[in-house]
Order: sequence, then structure tokens, then C-alpha cells
Amino acid sequence: MEASPGNAAAADFPLAKWRSDFSRTFQYYLDKSTPHAVERWVGTAVVAAIYVLRVYYVQGFYVVTYGLGIYLINLLIGFLSPMVDPELEVSDGPALPTRGSDEFKPFIRRLPEFKFWYSITKAFCVAFMMTFFSVFDVPVFWPILLCYWFVLFALTMKRQILHMIKYKYVPFDIGKQRYGGKKSSASSSLAKD
Repeated sequence: MEASPGNAAAADFPLAKWRSDFSRTFQYYLDKSTPHAVERWVGTAVVAAIYVLRVYYVQGFYVVTYGLGIYLINLLIGFLSPMVDPELEVSDGPALPTRGSDEFKPFIRRLPEFKFWYSITKAFCVAFMMTFFSVFDVPVFWPILLCYWFVLFALTMKRQILHMIKYKYVPFDIGKQRYGGKKSSASSSLAKD
């Protein structure tokens, strides 16, 4: 008995509908998690701890962990970098203000915090899934990989910090002045009395 093209399309329809429903539901919960930064990062820390325990328990998958570490450095650089690189903005002058009289331009990240969090969480989940397939368990001498990763991290962060100093930008909100806005009319009317 041959399957007609109409039957194949009918068989694919429930799978496509399930995938669409799952995608919509997943996006709904992802959108709801956006304002809850602390809870999201705590969840990522739990996922990372589960991954570390899995690697420790099986005593392997060091190449996967090394690749994960390199990917995390790459994400961190995107998170700490401005959207418009001042080194590339030579025609109009620097994109970030360098003097007090320059126009204020807020720091906009190349990789926003939410995408940074989502990419890190996804990376830990993918790496965790890879630990269940022995083809990814390449035998290596892990202390060399660990030392090389620390050297790579130190050199990359040194370059990024020098870039931040040269173009005078701080990618963090810590220590920046915050403005409270107008006070409510009730408090101002009490002050007049």
C-alpha cells in the first residue's frame, strides 16, 4: 500500500501543530521571565551546577567543558562591549563621549543582558546533553586545558579592560548616578503646609 502525498501531509500536521504550540508556549514563558533577572540568573547557576556535578561524576567531557568555557568568554566580550565600537567610528569622531562637554550617549551593549543570559543557559543545556554521548568524551590531559583557558581569559579581559579605559566607558550600572524623577504631589503638598 502506497502512501499518497495527502496522507503524508496529514501525518505531518499534528507534529507541526505540536511544534507550533510548544514554540508559542515556550516564548510566552520566556517573555514572562524577562523582568525577573535575579531569578533567571539563579536558575542558570543551578543549571551550571548540575552540569559541573555531571562532569565531575563521570570524570570526563573536558573538551566539551573547554569549548563551553571559550563560548562563555565570547559571550562575555559581547556583553561588555558597546554596540558601536569607538575604534571603528573614525569618520564622525568617537561614538562615546570622552569629555564632560560631549553629548551624553548611553552605553548600549552589543549583547543585551537577556540574550546574554539566554545564550549562557542554552549553552549549559547543550553541553549537559552532550555528556550523554560518549563520542564527545575525548581523552585529554585536563590541567593543560584549564591553564590555557585561564591564560586566554586573562589576556582577553586585559584587552577588554584596556579598551574600556581608552574609550572611557563603564558597562555596568554600579556606581552610576541615578535620578529619581519628580516626587509625588502628596509629598510636595505636605511640605508646603
